[in-house]
Amino acid sequence: MSSEAHIRVVDLTMAYGDFVIQRDLNFTINRGDVFIIMGGSGCGKSTLLKHLIGLKSPKKGEIWFDEINFWKAPPREQEMLKRRFGVLFQSGALWSSMTLEENIALPLSEYTDLSEREVHEIASLKLALVGLAGFEQFYPSEISGGMRKRASLARAIALDPEVLFFDEPSAGLDPISSRRLDELILEIRDSLGATIVVVTHELASIFAIGNNSVFLDNESRTIIAQGDPKMLRDKSENLKVRAFLNRGKI
Repeated sequence: MSSEAHIRVVDLTMAYGDFVIQRDLNFTINRGDVFIIMGGSGCGKSTLLKHLIGLKSPKKGEIWFDEINFWKAPPREQEMLKRRFGVLFQSGALWSSMTLEENIALPLSEYTDLSEREVHEIASLKLALVGLAGFEQFYPSEISGGMRKRASLARAIALDPEVLFFDEPSAGLDPISSRRLDELILEIRDSLGATIVVVTHELASIFAIGNNSVFLDNESRTIIAQGDPKMLRDKSENLKVRAFLNRGKI
């Protein structure tokens, strides 16, 4: 992995009104990382993701993408930056009234000047990349949950994003589908040269794909560990972190 900083979070405090979710968060996501945001239920993992993708502004602090301070940038620059993101939400969020091809074509039609034929070709290519060649004319209701996740991933990579964000990508999947999705995430990272940020509590996925991470704590409302998840599992001095990563068996 590169040691070149891609995303830097500086003194970030997240809150809903006066209620602080997490405070004083400081961490760096390097280019090419598969970066895991982990912690117990309700600790603010998905809220942190919303701050990173521009859906929720910080109570305090900064989020930098390369040399751009996202929340201080003009709205036009923020929008240009967001076009470099791909997001896979927990639900998949495919349009049920559209075919898989139409779902993937949507961002291409909206944000590029490509011809209809070129959009069709790219949509088919992205579906093929996630193992769904031949399913272009299927509707989301006609395929399995695992296939819907893969179709959502195809849409997330439609514009060849620099950064891919995932919110609980394995939620609701059986172990085999979950493992296949993990393999796909690594393949996409390598083929696009993308940086990946994943919110998950699935230990198998954390250890299979993550090379860097932060652990958000419910009680202290801040980061209590960061680094390679395998190293944290085996060597973290924080017992709460080691218990979480060892399923309590320490």
